[in-house]
Formats: sequence, C-alpha cells, structure tokens
Amino acid sequence: MQKTILVDAWETLVNENGLFDEMHNLLEDYLNKKIVLTNANDEEFKKLGFDKIPYEIFTLKHNPEKSEPEYYKTLLKHFNLEPQDVIYFEHSPDAVKSAQSIGINTYFYDKDKRDLIDLKKFINSNL
Repeated sequence: MQKTILVDAWETLVNENGLFDEMHNLLEDYLNKKIVLTNANDEEFKKLGFDKIPYEIFTLKHNPEKSEPEYYKTLLKHFNLEPQDVIYFEHSPDAVKSAQSIGINTYFYDKDKRDLIDLKKFINSNL
C-alpha cells in the first residue's frame, strides 16, 4: 500500500501570502494521496484561504486540538489508516509530539527556515 502524506495546513502549505507554491510543487512530485490537516473552524477555514487548497482537508474544528493524540486517532479511523500507512510534517512542536505519541512518523517543519530540501529528504526516505 502506498503511504499517504499528511500535510500541516497553516504556516506550512498555506501562510499569510496564500498557498506556498514551492511546497505545493514539491508535493506534486509524489503520486501518493495527500491529506491536509488543520483545526480551522468554518470561519477560519475561509479567512485563512483553506478553501483554495488543492487537496482533501481534514479538520476537527478545535475539538480536540492537534496537540491531543485523540485528533490523530480520529483522523486515522476516519480514513481507515494505521500509523504506519502515513507520514506527516507539521510546524507545531506540540502537534509533532502528539502525532509521534501514537506512532505516526512525523517531521518537524520549521516554518521560518522553510527548508524544502530536508523536507524532501524526509519524504523520500519514508515513503
């Protein structure tokens, strides 16, 4: 089974300038399914421009937050996936720890460095 790439939405794939084109282009190099993870509610969803994201989006609207392992358990159950079926990159250290705590291979993406070379290495070595 081909692994699914889980992508953090805010400050990763999308920022105040809109869709981060270089990251989108990087993701397009992979045929794997992509699911964008957020916790935006309906108002935030539109305000942050998530309606323009070209991939399927998963949100629990802050109930619980991504810093809670229950978020990822619900995500996996929703898509009928196991932790070993996915890889994930995320800018929030708390969310990274939370996802890792249930066995998801997770990469901390530094939103300030925007290091797509290291991100690509993570994706390539874990698919």
